[in-house]
Amino acid sequence: MSERYPDTPAASQPPAFTQSPTYRYHLLRAATERFQRNIAALAPEQLAEADQQARQTLALEELVLSADEARDVLIPDEQVQGALQEVAARYDNEDEFDTDLGRNGLNAAGLHRALRRELTFDAVMQRVTAGRVPIAETDERLFYELHRDRFTAPEQRTARHILITINDDYSENTRAAARARLETIADKLRPDVGNGDTIQRFARQARRHSECPTALEDGKLGTLAPGHLYPGVDAALFALDEGAVSDIIESPVGFHLVLCERIQPARALAFNQVRGRIRSALEQRRRRDAQRTWIKELRERHRAAA
Repeated sequence: MSERYPDTPAASQPPAFTQSPTYRYHLLRAATERFQRNIAALAPEQLAEADQQARQTLALEELVLSADEARDVLIPDEQVQGALQEVAARYDNEDEFDTDLGRNGLNAAGLHRALRRELTFDAVMQRVTAGRVPIAETDERLFYELHRDRFTAPEQRTARHILITINDDYSENTRAAARARLETIADKLRPDVGNGDTIQRFARQARRHSECPTALEDGKLGTLAPGHLYPGVDAALFALDEGAVSDIIESPVGFHLVLCERIQPARALAFNQVRGRIRSALEQRRRRDAQRTWIKELRERHRAAA
């Protein structure tokens, strides 16, 4: 969770503590989050960074679990077992799972205890913010007015294409032959050739010649925002005027002609269209702030009691 450890403090632990399953779990999580590696695969400097993070997150977990608010928080065994099974499901079999745990100084029982602590921590953090993050409609509307630039729908284009694939196993689909075939089709689509509008002529050519499944729908690609096609095809489509046909474009699968059938300009989204997103963002922000405030108060209580 991105808000799991607000304001984690530095902490030191005796060397023997680093062999505990709870610490090893925090160390493994730090290693995977920071370096996408298991503990054994870390370079010395990476291990030092992961160790520092693990000590900090474990110290915070200990602080939260010692709070009065955590005393009656009970996590059902079924929930812990479900979390354990979710981890085990990443492996092909139980032996592989157990072996990998061993490499990281853990076993199934130790992981079970660490997951219970983690779930308890999460439940406590949710408890201390319950009811403390009310969001009014005025808050939502103010956020919308101050950040209108965030709430826009990108330009979209309705497109068709014709694809001739490259496949050296077939003489008609060698690179040279495929391009020549598409050049012939492109000639038939020139504005001064044939009768009828460009869209109709393009649809006929796509239906007859395109080697993409979209040929069954006259080459229709649908209405697309940027980034949904091969980069070269995408760039060509969004450079076209409405009703225009591109030059021949090469992609990893072959050669394309693209028709821009219609342009839908970028537009601002109405408040009601984004209200849910705004509320979620504000709730998350206020929850994080409330957690930081509570942890600060918890530390102060611990210092006063020491």
